Amino acid sequence: MEDYEHAAMADPFARAASFFTQLIDDLACPSALALPHQDVEEIAEIRGRELARLLLQAHLDLRTSREEAQFRTLDGPARAALADGRTRLECGHHRALATVIGTVAVTRCALRAPGQANCYPADAVLGLPRERHSLGLRRLAVLEAVRGSYDTALEAITRACGTVVGKRQVEHLVRAAAVDVAAFYAARTPVPQGAATLLVLSVDGKGIAMRPGHLREATRKAAERAKRTFRTRLATGEKAGRKRMATLAAVYDAEPSVRRPHDIIAPPGGRSGERPPRGGPKARAKWLTGSVEHDPEHVIAAAFDQAEARDPQHLRRWVVLIDGARHQRKLIQAEAERRGVTIHIVLDLIHVIEKLWAAARCFYPATDPEAEDWIAAKIARILRGCAARAADEIRTEADHRQLTGDQRTGVDKACQYLTNNADFVHYDLALAAGWPIASGVIEGAARHLIADRLDITGSRWSVPGAEALLVLRAVTSNGHFPECWDFHVRAEQHRLHPTVHQANFKLTA
Repeated sequence: MEDYEHAAMADPFARAASFFTQLIDDLACPSALALPHQDVEEIAEIRGRELARLLLQAHLDLRTSREEAQFRTLDGPARAALADGRTRLECGHHRALATVIGTVAVTRCALRAPGQANCYPADAVLGLPRERHSLGLRRLAVLEAVRGSYDTALEAITRACGTVVGKRQVEHLVRAAAVDVAAFYAARTPVPQGAATLLVLSVDGKGIAMRPGHLREATRKAAERAKRTFRTRLATGEKAGRKRMATLAAVYDAEPSVRRPHDIIAPPGGRSGERPPRGGPKARAKWLTGSVEHDPEHVIAAAFDQAEARDPQHLRRWVVLIDGARHQRKLIQAEAERRGVTIHIVLDLIHVIEKLWAAARCFYPATDPEAEDWIAAKIARILRGCAARAADEIRTEADHRQLTGDQRTGVDKACQYLTNNADFVHYDLALAAGWPIASGVIEGAARHLIADRLDITGSRWSVPGAEALLVLRAVTSNGHFPECWDFHVRAEQHRLHPTVHQANFKLTA
């Protein structure tokens, strides 16, 4: 045993080599040759991961011996210059490092001085994080956590890496990984586009169920004041008051695509099939962002920042798709005025269609196919730029049928919606200019960024936890995660390990 330990100290890779040799012998023995392939596959996977861990450990041990030898050649002034006056050398300081192939021990030298914290030059050279989890493990934790629940993420990490992290630690790692996203996008320059390319912005909101104490103050007070009809369940129209509104924004490029009303909506009775409808503008270079922590003003300003990065001289045509929320629209208009940019606001056609379906149910039974033809006729009129006339026709029809009270609620809401947004329903001009008129991009973002992950049944979120996942899902959806992660790694290294020490001292393995 003593001879083996001596050999291991002389050659840190001796243990890994011995393990590898034993693995080959075990896979070549007669009993292994009789195993089904899945058993051999499992042996290779598990012991192969252990072999990789031993190789990493050997590499770190080699660096340890080289570091100790190198430091012993330095005199007091050289050590003081390296570590801000620290001259006392102590070897054998250990710390654990959990990695994607298992946990290893990092042994390094400490430079010390009375009244000062220890300095570990090897930590800077290795780029070690403050906590025990390696950057590779942190990256894996983020990628798994943005895909599914934390329980599912932990299960996937444990299956691939062994028991190297806990659920609460995964949550902490996700929050820590999101801190540099805003700085990453501030430093990133989008690919420039021609002046003819449309610049499209869209904003939406979606609620996230929060833990007690993480609601906005107004929501919490409203929930406390609300009177419940039943003790054990909510009545129709009542809300639990458990959600905090997240604001989402999208910015993308699109080439104009001229269309006519019949390209958007099928005429009553359906299409003949003789001429296929022309498609609308195709979104390119989509950029999504969102926040549940910050107010809508912050998210809208971030969207305008992204838009100005794409068009700093305001040479392109800016089209803003809205859903009719008045407060949101005023914030958008105020931000545009503050920046001196001309925007063209278009009311999302999909929301108009939903309002008309509600109005149609005032005239037709829920399963009557004539309702579809009625809606097609009204939408065609609105697309031709006659929204006010369409609203008057709907009101007149309700009066003619002598609908009153609740019978015409859907009618009144649809007509009021068109009236309140009269300046933003000039679809005839939008179609002739080739602009988009539907906010499918932001609606899809609300489903993908929030509903698919943050709206998991039974989930309740803290503000920091929800914010981190929302931001990281947006980065992943944008296709920028690899670049953003590299940026985060560099920023984390700069925060933890000032470059002055690394510039003065290099460790070689």
